[in-house]
Amino acid sequence: MPLSMYQISVPAFVRGLKVLSDLLKKGEEFAEEQGMIPDVLFNASLAADMMPLSAQVQHACDTAKMSVARLSGVKAPSMEDNEATFQQLQERIAATLAYLESVGRELVEQSESKEITLNWEAIQPTFSGADYQISFGLPNFYFHLVTAYGILRSQGVDIGKIDYLGPYPQ
Repeated sequence: MPLSMYQISVPAFVRGLKVLSDLLKKGEEFAEEQGMIPDVLFNASLAADMMPLSAQVQHACDTAKMSVARLSGVKAPSMEDNEATFQQLQERIAATLAYLESVGRELVEQSESKEITLNWEAIQPTFSGADYQISFGLPNFYFHLVTAYGILRSQGVDIGKIDYLGPYPQ
């Protein structure tokens, strides 16, 4: 049986956001153990022109919810980008997970040929649902997830590849 649009969307985002939540927990524990001000990790980035950890989490959540919204037609909740603590980032992840899990599978299943146009200032690319998810939604989500991992790792948090991959399905 071929993979469905639902399978390459909601479960992938749910798994990735749970991994991100676990990474943040390890980051917060590290900061506490080191006597570090949490803002140091929260505002850390990999390069001067890159967004900090907090924005990587916000963008991972936004990519997941907006991808599913575009595919399903179910409006995603609006979230302000005002998180200032690890707890608030965890709440954002939880709210995103709740939205993803509330969208009916059947609404995503038949979206492979749905036309999706992104309204960016410079360009407005149009995709089929399948092309959107494969060439934009998933790569963008994983970019922010791995960048959050990289920021935490670069700041000394004891995480490795298995932490990024997360638990395997049983």
